[in-house]
Amino acid sequence: MKIILFTGLGFLFLALGAIGLFLPLLPTTPFVLLSAACFSGSPRFRSRIMKIGFFREHMENYSKRNGLSKKTTAISLVFLWGMLLLSMLLLRREWTFVLLSAVGAAVSVHILWMARKKRNGECGG
Repeated sequence: MKIILFTGLGFLFLALGAIGLFLPLLPTTPFVLLSAACFSGSPRFRSRIMKIGFFREHMENYSKRNGLSKKTTAISLVFLWGMLLLSMLLLRREWTFVLLSAVGAAVSVHILWMARKKRNGECGG
């Protein structure tokens, strides 16, 4: 029963991580890492996810504390701001401009922080 529960949660978190690729408000990396933790009891599912390059890069970079590649960082920032600007243009409300700008700034800081390679003993991840 426990393996079924964790496998179900793993797929849920993986789906949320995949949705986070397209919706800037959902964080991709934490959901992918949660999914990997849930699949740790099932090596078969974990190995299948590790075959998907995008998810493998997130999990390996996080576990090895390598940061993100420049390409991944650039794509993430361009996609984030592109979707936020599109949302601002479609909604045309002052409060959404302010809110989405604040969210974009916070997520940009997080992406740039994640992109840095971590030294041994440094906090964060």
